[in-house]
Amino acid sequence: MPADTRIADRIEIADLFARLANLLDEQRHDDAHTVYTDDFVGHSPRGELHGLDELTALLKRSQVTGEHTQHVHGDVLVDVDGDRAKATANQLTYFYRNGEPPHRTSGLRVACTAVRTSAGWRFSEMQVTLAWTHGS
Repeated sequence: MPADTRIADRIEIADLFARLANLLDEQRHDDAHTVYTDDFVGHSPRGELHGLDELTALLKRSQVTGEHTQHVHGDVLVDVDGDRAKATANQLTYFYRNGEPPHRTSGLRVACTAVRTSAGWRFSEMQVTLAWTHGS
């Protein structure tokens, strides 16, 4: 595979993290298909889920009226192997209400498998590990 293709793949996969953050922060849960595969598998401190329907339902149930989030990803590493890739990132999540400072923050480690689909790269599996949390 040419170097420019590998670089483009790595950039597109890294962009998935930014697109994920925007989707979560804007509460566009019905757009999960733009970031995840239909058969997505997720592992987190909340348990395991399978497929977009379970994921979307969890995201909607997790909404708290009047609460917003700001997700920030850093230290993104991507290792592409053909049409599959492993990607990791650190995630900071800030929970706040309009005009107020965050009342809760969390640090997480995210490890993903991404696959090339006809619509572009998507996360097919994700392991979310809570590193710390502060506040209520």
